[in-house]
Amino acid sequence: MSSNHLHGSIPMELSSLVNLQTLILDNNMFSGQLPIWIDLLSELTVLSLKNNLFNGSLPNSVSNLENLRILSLSHNKLYGLVPDLSHLRNLQILELDSNAFGPQFPKLGNKLVTIVLRDNKFRSGIPVEVSSYYQLERFDISSNTFVGPFQPALLSLPSIAYLNISRNKLTGMLFENVSCNSEIEVVDLSSNLLTGSLPKCLVSNSSDRTVLYARNCLKMTNQNQHPPPLCHTEALAVGVLPETKKKQVSKVVLTLGIVGGTLGGVALAFLILFIVRRGNARSKMKNPPTRIISENAASGYTSKLLSDARYISQTKKFGALGLPNYRSFSLEEIEAATNNFDTASLMGEDSYGEMYRGQLKNGSFVVIRCIKMNKRYSTQNFMQHMELISKLRHRHLVSAIGHCFECSLEDSSVSKIFLVFEYVPNGTLRSWTSDGHSGKSLNWTQRIGVAIGVAKGIQFLHTGIVPSVYSNNIKIEDILLDRNFVAKISSYNLPLLSNIGKVRRGNSSNESKHSIINKSGKHEDKCDIYDFGVILLEIILGRTIKTTNDAEAFKELLQASLGADEDARRSIVDPAIRKICLSQSLKTMMEICVKCLFKDPAERPSTEDVLWNLQFAAQVQDAWRGDSQSSEGSPGSPLEARRQAFH
Repeated sequence: MSSNHLHGSIPMELSSLVNLQTLILDNNMFSGQLPIWIDLLSELTVLSLKNNLFNGSLPNSVSNLENLRILSLSHNKLYGLVPDLSHLRNLQILELDSNAFGPQFPKLGNKLVTIVLRDNKFRSGIPVEVSSYYQLERFDISSNTFVGPFQPALLSLPSIAYLNISRNKLTGMLFENVSCNSEIEVVDLSSNLLTGSLPKCLVSNSSDRTVLYARNCLKMTNQNQHPPPLCHTEALAVGVLPETKKKQVSKVVLTLGIVGGTLGGVALAFLILFIVRRGNARSKMKNPPTRIISENAASGYTSKLLSDARYISQTKKFGALGLPNYRSFSLEEIEAATNNFDTASLMGEDSYGEMYRGQLKNGSFVVIRCIKMNKRYSTQNFMQHMELISKLRHRHLVSAIGHCFECSLEDSSVSKIFLVFEYVPNGTLRSWTSDGHSGKSLNWTQRIGVAIGVAKGIQFLHTGIVPSVYSNNIKIEDILLDRNFVAKISSYNLPLLSNIGKVRRGNSSNESKHSIINKSGKHEDKCDIYDFGVILLEIILGRTIKTTNDAEAFKELLQASLGADEDARRSIVDPAIRKICLSQSLKTMMEICVKCLFKDPAERPSTEDVLWNLQFAAQVQDAWRGDSQSSEGSPGSPLEARRQAFH
């Protein structure tokens, strides 16, 4: 009910909606305290009350909303301590900015993706555990009075993209050798009491990120810095000892503690010895078998972390994908875009309905999928599906930008659903590899980049949303390329389509492969790995693969070549890339392809293992200057393909 002129308090009658999952009242004029009965809405996953006039403290009953994923209370007049939210295990987004909360940093769980506490009255330190929030992408505590040491570990969190601690009283010495996450986009350290040198990792690739650090006491000349004594004086004024003072005090404490420490040290040594021996014994019993493929240790990600990353972050700006915000379309807009469903706009038809190419009023092209309903449902039955589809946005998916319901005049039930997707202009991956594309084909570097993109798209479907999207039956003709030859998966297992009860078209052997896995409920992610292996086969060999028998035969050919010499391996690959692929890069691609096609799903690699090997193959190829020129007729340049591969 956002953006209306509703005022007064939230009516108590809402408490009877015990199955309510989403409550959004943004941009109204609601006032008064938040109702203490809010925990009666026990199924609530989204509570957003931004831009209202709520006042008072946040009721403790909020901490009972165990299913809550989004809590957004920005731009109100709320104040006081934030209740203990550490029991909200599903909470992913916390936005409390522009209120008067404080003074203590709230107690939170460790699954948060977004924390925004900007413009409040917090006056405590940053808890140490924040530096272990491995899914944290956006951290904004600016315009408060946070004190104590800044934790440089925040810069290297594996998912961090936006870090803003500006306009606080945070202290500490920075060093040039501090490590950073290479994907971090914005860092604002300005207006604090930091000393030392700016980390080199923030200075490098500065054109790709925004780094602000003015009004500190850093050893920098290109942004306004205060003299170091000023920061020491300010730190004392807010009750924080500078490092030099701490050392003097610590000497006294050290002298007093030597005697007690000596006596306690003996007992501690025995205790440590006992724990170590016990731990070693336990690890021998419980150690899992060694994985065939190495983890990407340098990335900081683990399988556990990736499997826990089960929510699409709303902090990612859709503008970065070049997509408009998801919205509802009117039937008139759909008809105008398709010229009233002119047959000239018809792109094809599958088991779900027809697909049209359309053009919106702003000139942008779209693809419109028309889904005819066999059963009659109200629009409310589909809203949860629409919310899920609206979040399926990723650089390597053909993403939805809106929907439209066509309703029956008799009973207002939904007779058709129109899903509006982005238009991808450069054809299918097959047309640029095994089918040929007007005499052109992708070079080896571009093919690796495309494979990485497809793997990232699959990884997002598996780990980027709840519930995960498995058994996508992805084929090479489902991979589209945009103008920059970025790969996008165009056909994936939308829950809306699955629930309609229709079966996707495909060859019987493929359907059998998927159904066997899904009956047991185990390894359901590995059927997509198999499909990816088939796509890799076509990328490497440049040959069309139509059946699982073809895939098995070519897999055996690859496996045999891996035991032979380099010439034997090159002899079976696509002639278009035979002379420009480095031996180690080609071998790595072949090895991971064979593993993806193992008959036993349990033996197939995970998506992160696949990505590690593909990126290794790309890095090896990138280091070889022999690929500095495009293959004859190749689209784009290898440099552009490398940039796209690692974006």
